[in-house]
Formats: sequence, C-alpha cells, structure tokens
Amino acid sequence: MTAAILTWRLPADRLPMFLVANGLLAVLAVLMPAARRAGPIGRFVGVWYPLILVTALYTEVGLANLADGRAYDRIVLGWEQALFGFQPAREWIRWSPSVWLSWVFHLFYLAYYPITAGTPIALWVTGREAATRRTVATIAATFYICYVVFLVFPVVGPRLVFPVADNAATRTLIAQLTAGLLENAAAWGAAFPSSHVAVSVAATVAALGEWRALGLVLVVPTTLLILGSVYGQFHYGVDALAGLALGLAVALGARLTSRRGASPDQRAGAGRLPVDDSTRAAHASSSSRPIRAAEKPSRTV
Repeated sequence: MTAAILTWRLPADRLPMFLVANGLLAVLAVLMPAARRAGPIGRFVGVWYPLILVTALYTEVGLANLADGRAYDRIVLGWEQALFGFQPAREWIRWSPSVWLSWVFHLFYLAYYPITAGTPIALWVTGREAATRRTVATIAATFYICYVVFLVFPVVGPRLVFPVADNAATRTLIAQLTAGLLENAAAWGAAFPSSHVAVSVAATVAALGEWRALGLVLVVPTTLLILGSVYGQFHYGVDALAGLALGLAVALGARLTSRRGASPDQRAGAGRLPVDDSTRAAHASSSSRPIRAAEKPSRTV
C-alpha cells in the first residue's frame, strides 16, 4: 500500500530508492516465519522486528512527505474550530502558562517511548511470549495505519503553523528538551492522527487485556500524554482525538480477532493467571502421554 501511495505522490527521480527500501522490507517480512524456527536469536528477531523497523519507516514517511511538499493543516484547523470553537493547541498553553503543568505534561508526553517499548518488554521478560507477540502486532499495526494516513493526508501540526508560545511554561527545562527532541526527530507531515496518542492507547489497551496490573499502571501516563500532546503544541486537539479513536479501534479489533481464533479452552482461561510457554508445553506433553497400566484407575462397584 505504501509503495502504491509513493508511486502516486513522489517525483519519478525520487521514487526508486523508496520502492527498493519497501521491497527489502517485504522480503524481510516473508523470511521472518523461518527465522522464528531457527533458534533463540531468530525467534527474538522474528518477534521484535516490526517494532525495530518503525523508526526507519517513520523517517521514510517524513522524507516522502517533504519531497512532495503538500500539507492539509487548513482542513484540520477548520475541524478544530468547528469542534472546539477555538484552537486548543494555540491557546491552552497561553491561557495556563504553569510551570508545574509544563513539567507534568511534557514529561508524560515523553513517556510515549517507555510505554511503546516497555509494554511488550515487560510481557517478554515475565515469560508471556504469546502475549508479547499479540502486543507487538497491535502496536505495529497502529504505527503502520498512522503511516499510511500520514502519506495520504500529511499535516505538519501546530508547532509549524502557530507561533510557539513564549512564557513560563515554555521556558522550563523539560519543555525545551522535548521541543529540541522533536525538532530533530519528528517526521514532516506526521501530525494527524497523533501516533504518540494512538500507539500509547493501543499499548495500554493491549496491556489491560494481557496483564491487567500493567495496563492499569499505564492508564494515567497515557491520559496525561494525550493532554500533553495538545498543551505542548505538538498536536491539534483533533489529532489527539483521532489518535485516541485509532488506538482503541486497533487494540479492540486485535483483541476480538485473537479471541475469535482461540480455542474454547483458551478463551475460558483468558482471565486466569498467566502461564509461560514452557510450562504450557510441559503440561501439554504430560497430558498427552498414554496412561500406564499401573496408573489406570481400579474398577469399583
């Protein structure tokens, strides 16, 4: 899909390197099932490669959008005005130039990175490999859907449209660090929907389904991240709402798909304490071996 969009939008002289890169990624994806059967290293790469690739794909999206040069912020600004009656990403930080709000919202906006990586890592290190695979798939699908929207409907976001506020909230160290990070790392045209919000929400909902305690821990930072994305002028309010809706839709859809594909015994045990894959395999092995004569129950009258 990405290759088709790039062919439609990019100048012919810039197209080949993008198509070659996407072709190599497709080959990699085809090879991964074999890698997962090739030993511990292959299994690790086979589980984690979708998230390892997202940075490269994010960079590709930014380069492709920059080469094309169009943005649709005017449309999003109209949605914003119609929904809120004002521009939250421009006005909120000016109406409430609070030092403590700045620290809280910017700090939790940066929590996107530990939420995204930490959720599947926590599941992996606690032996929940099947849950890790499902969570990685959910997070990766959310990323990839965002990337397709970025290519079809690029929006640069409020930091490049509105003047950046200059007050106590923007002069805090955390605000300056966050702004510097995004200036050097953010892809051009990747504001709608907010992938920070969408992926964090998807990871949180996935965690609630796989390990409820972890999911509950993530609810507060994810909520503050959503608010911080607008307060810090990183996203329009509509960007955050679209990211929230997308993250919920992908995570719930993945959950329903996973349960539909599970056996009745797996669905019945969804709420039980987690059992790691090695324990499950040992149990399956012991339960499937034949009963010896000495173990057969005696007949009673």
